[in-house]
Amino acid sequence: MSKKIKRLAIANRGEVAVRIIKACEEMGIETVLLHSEPDQNSRAARLATKKICIGPAPSAESYLSIEANVQGALAGGADAIHPGFGFLSENADFAEAVQKAGLIFVGPSPESIRQLGDKVRCKELAIKAGLPLVPGYQGEDQSVSSLVNKAAEIGYPVIVKAAAGGGGRGMKLIRKAEEAQEQIESAQREAQSAFGSPKVFLEKYLDRAKHIEFQIFGDSSGQVIHLFDRECSVQRRHQKIIEEALSPSLNEDLRRRMGEAAVAIGTLGKYKGAGTVEFLLQDGQFYLLEVNTRLQVEHPVTEMVMGIDLVKAQILTAENNYVFSSHQIRSPRGHSIECRVYAEDPYQGGMPSTGLLGHVHFPEGPGRRFEYGFESGDEITPFYDPMIAKVIVWDENRSRAIEKMIHVLRTSTLFGVKTNIPYLIEILSHKEFVNGTMTTRFIETYFANALTAPELTESEKLIQQKVMEQFKNSNSQNSIPASGSDSAFLASQMASPWDVSWRSFQ
Repeated sequence: MSKKIKRLAIANRGEVAVRIIKACEEMGIETVLLHSEPDQNSRAARLATKKICIGPAPSAESYLSIEANVQGALAGGADAIHPGFGFLSENADFAEAVQKAGLIFVGPSPESIRQLGDKVRCKELAIKAGLPLVPGYQGEDQSVSSLVNKAAEIGYPVIVKAAAGGGGRGMKLIRKAEEAQEQIESAQREAQSAFGSPKVFLEKYLDRAKHIEFQIFGDSSGQVIHLFDRECSVQRRHQKIIEEALSPSLNEDLRRRMGEAAVAIGTLGKYKGAGTVEFLLQDGQFYLLEVNTRLQVEHPVTEMVMGIDLVKAQILTAENNYVFSSHQIRSPRGHSIECRVYAEDPYQGGMPSTGLLGHVHFPEGPGRRFEYGFESGDEITPFYDPMIAKVIVWDENRSRAIEKMIHVLRTSTLFGVKTNIPYLIEILSHKEFVNGTMTTRFIETYFANALTAPELTESEKLIQQKVMEQFKNSNSQNSIPASGSDSAFLASQMASPWDVSWRSFQ
């Protein structure tokens, strides 16, 4: 039975909240942003129909609080909640609490999340389906001593991962026995902090693997299909930096077999809505990695090559009003690349950069898409994930898409904080990336150290000297400008981003 969503609450922040708001605007749906105190003046807050503060900066007291999000949605008069990605998006208890409150959860059922979103139960289901898995341990005994023994049985190197989440949180690489206990305990602490559960599992680490994922979608009729693949091998500390569709690593046969495997596990899990099945590929053999029961950060590259709006499809499916027909499922066209723009200094090893954003400009043009959660005058705080924006391009083939992305990044302007744009351009220009042969160790192998800062010209050195003199004179006279943004900007430059815990990840 279909039920029209008139007002949708968004239990998230940043660019994904903006993305959902934009889809709702097109559909005539009002929005309620459920935000923490630091995000009360964000771009998403300005765009939403209504905003409800659900708690202070710590995620555990706001974005990760089930009660705060549900009560906020009810207070805002919403009849549905979209969880975005990260935070509570893969939390079955949250989906269940939303439904018990009489609201629609825009995502899969709590049962599907428990079966597929929990990495351990997902692997158990995959075994029943006969899908290939990386050797590992997914048992219930979570004592550190038992996990250390299991790691030794698997054989080093071993990856320890959070069972209740993804995105690199709660993930540690154990290279030798001497570091096993410390890394496992660290992973359990991080998993508890990020996902509310310390449960972990172990996998053999594949050292020449590619990370390939398939976008699946379950419609209102129960039909599960795939919308082809994405290459996500460019990762730093297990977090993706650049994604593209389609993968340059798959031939027609391999793509067909991996797609069939993705649909098979989605069908077994009675999946509804947008989800992603992730694989590792090495030496022509693929292994199921995990299923993410939510929208992915990199979903735009699939939208660009497939001509589909996945967020709209999610909402329509939640209304029981969306069924794929044969003419809608077209063949992919062209190539799309996404780069994640972070507030960090590439010449200081990725040191976080916080403060007020100055002038922001993204160069519009054909085949270009910009998804951002911050604008000029907004503050980049140290409380959450440092992603400022996603830059997405489309072109007729991969080489042209790479050239376009480099041009777009070079002509993008973000003042006030440092960004990783120079780092992204270096990656896109690297021979292995251009050839499409990069693996998940690409960053570790070629970009483990900070970039070398470019030499300033004489005129640039003179400008820098004058600015520093003015800044020092201003400080010595205790005369920091009192008017608005200048004062806040200078104050932000004097504050150390390490004074507080930076990566309370989304």
